[in-house]
Amino acid sequence: CSSLAGIMLLEVVLVLGTLLIYFLFSKRKEETLPFKDGWWGKGQKPVTQEDTSVRPFKVETTEEELSDLFRRLDQARFTEPLEDSCFHYGTNSVHLRKVVSYWKNQFNWKKQVEVLNKYPQFKTKIQGIDIHFVHVKPPRLPEGQAAKPLLMVHGWPGSFYEFYKIIPLLTDPASHGLGDELIFEVICPSIPGYGFSEAPHKKDFNSVSAASVFYELMLRLGFNEFYTQGGDWGWLICTNLAQIAPNHVKGLHLNMASVSKLGLTHLLSILLGQYFPGLFGFQDEDVRRMFPFLKKGLYRILSESGYAHIQATKPDTVGCGLNDSPVGLAAYILEKFSSWTDIEFQNLEDGGLERKFSLDDLLTNVMIYWVSGCIVSSMRFYKENLQKGIGTQKHEKLTVQVPTGIASFPNEILHTPQAWAKKKYTNIVSFHFMPRGGHFAAFEEPELLAKDILQFVGKVEKEQLWKKK
Repeated sequence: CSSLAGIMLLEVVLVLGTLLIYFLFSKRKEETLPFKDGWWGKGQKPVTQEDTSVRPFKVETTEEELSDLFRRLDQARFTEPLEDSCFHYGTNSVHLRKVVSYWKNQFNWKKQVEVLNKYPQFKTKIQGIDIHFVHVKPPRLPEGQAAKPLLMVHGWPGSFYEFYKIIPLLTDPASHGLGDELIFEVICPSIPGYGFSEAPHKKDFNSVSAASVFYELMLRLGFNEFYTQGGDWGWLICTNLAQIAPNHVKGLHLNMASVSKLGLTHLLSILLGQYFPGLFGFQDEDVRRMFPFLKKGLYRILSESGYAHIQATKPDTVGCGLNDSPVGLAAYILEKFSSWTDIEFQNLEDGGLERKFSLDDLLTNVMIYWVSGCIVSSMRFYKENLQKGIGTQKHEKLTVQVPTGIASFPNEILHTPQAWAKKKYTNIVSFHFMPRGGHFAAFEEPELLAKDILQFVGKVEKEQLWKKK
């Protein structure tokens, strides 16, 4: 009888042990996101091996392209704005006329091309499409010190050009008063379908696809371990990359962290967080930025997300007009550089555009979209990421284990408190409320962002945090 009981006990132990092993290993398996090995080139995937060479690239435009642009600018039709409407109805056409006049008469594209070409650029074919990237090595390295590879990813309607002011602060920090304890080697790719990266020719190229392509890019460049940084779509692409390759991404730095999976605690904190902030882990600054939630949350989403709904459903329709009209393209893009830099800029007739940016910088970004003809393919990225619904993708259900640093800028369209972010990013080692700035952080406040990246990576390196994930 006792031997029978012993056998039964052994069977129970074996079953429980098997279940425990299953749950432990299935959980671990669940924690990484599968690498997406796609083929995005035209037609059938060839049987021959892909050309993995890295080729130098320079921005070049022809006289024909420029004369075509000027003809279109000359023939632009403008609509009178409503009186006293400022930027509340979108880009104000009184101001748009001034921008177009500057574009035609003062803006020097050839000089800006020289600016674009001052950093080394390259192209390489990955998963069937040409990937464009800027790759800047430090001008000098102290003896015995190695540069830290840093992948920086832009968003919409930005471009690799957003990083041109922050690159020298990271690759040569000592010359800018930021010390030489950490020096970076910076890689800024164009998202496929943006700028000078080839657009995918097939459906379903989403953020996980882009993350997989950029992971392959970093490995191809010889970087087995690296840091990543992003805002806007760069936030999601870098997040996905940390989920795909947690043993290769040493740290993830974000200047925007959105949470798509909202639970009961999130909803309760929206309802009660203003009155009981401590209960939900909110700080005073969280309360200031989030409440009243109807005004600063719900209404803001509704008033600022019309473009996203169009782009997530029928991007090609509106894209036809934008790809055909440089003035329409500028109006569409510049509106975002107004309201996403500071929502209060809507109250100004010039949209506050030149309070944070020069017209040369703004028009250079618009010109990258114009000369590459990429506006439609850039807008399709919304459809590919959102058409299956929010919260339905595997990456949305997985946490991020990689050491994470978040720079929270006050004028970001929607604020994500650390209490929300840490449910997704389980290893936040640095969360800072930035003193000023909005959505286009690297473009608008390069020094603030550079300092935050430096302190974050310094912390990860000093404490070897990537080894503890």
